Amino acid sequence: MNLPDDPPGPAARAARTAPDGCRPASAASTSSRDRVAVRLARAGCVAADDEADELLAAAGDDLAVLDALVARREQGEPLAWVTGWADLAGVRVRVRPGVYVPRPQSAALALRAADLLPARGVAVDLCTGSGAVACVLARSRPGARVVATDLDPLACALAAENGVEVYEGHLDEPLPVGLIGHVDVVVTVPPYVPSTAITFLPRDARDHEPRLALDGGPQGTSVLEEVVEAAGRLLHLGGTLLVELGGDQDAALAGALDAAGFRPPRRLEDADGDLRGLEAHLG
Repeated sequence: MNLPDDPPGPAARAARTAPDGCRPASAASTSSRDRVAVRLARAGCVAADDEADELLAAAGDDLAVLDALVARREQGEPLAWVTGWADLAGVRVRVRPGVYVPRPQSAALALRAADLLPARGVAVDLCTGSGAVACVLARSRPGARVVATDLDPLACALAAENGVEVYEGHLDEPLPVGLIGHVDVVVTVPPYVPSTAITFLPRDARDHEPRLALDGGPQGTSVLEEVVEAAGRLLHLGGTLLVELGGDQDAALAGALDAAGFRPPRRLEDADGDLRGLEAHLG
């Protein structure tokens, strides 16, 4: 799996020539940055200063491009769609409109998966989206085979651009049959937001990101339960499933995990003690 270079364009060219620790040079003055930050703050962006810096870098020296990028962000487009990239656990991946944006909260799950993946093992990233989690695994374990799947052809095309061996289809269905029972790690950031909770998501996610990547059904567990079944087929005995979820979905998933032959799972929590994922071993 070959990871891509930084996305092409003015921002990437500026970034390659900037001194370490510095942001890319821009023709925009400090007052231009301040004006951008004010516009973003008025649009409801909570990290307006940081976002202004990213948009200035993406625009390079072109103030007309900058104005267009800021206007898109003011309309609520996800920042990663506007800049064309996102960072997950220090790995930069291409992102484009129509594809789920990798979340910083997924970094811990990706890094845990990398820790558990043998140097020459096999990992499967289900519901890969842009392929960001798969890219983290490949960067951490360059000798391993990392494959991914997604239902969305747009997501699959983007993941392929990011260097991922990706198969279009539902969960494990499109994967080569030779992988069944031979996978070391299955990792996934599936849709797990309850259908009725979509309306409470931030505007950029609620109004722009594909619902297919967000909506997990009435309780948010519809795809999660299918993921458990798929992982049970793919993993060898002792293999590990790492799945992102939240709320009290660990309890809701306990029966499915037991039925698929998994041992009692370990909760993965953030610094505030909130549930962020589960780690479960087969057999």
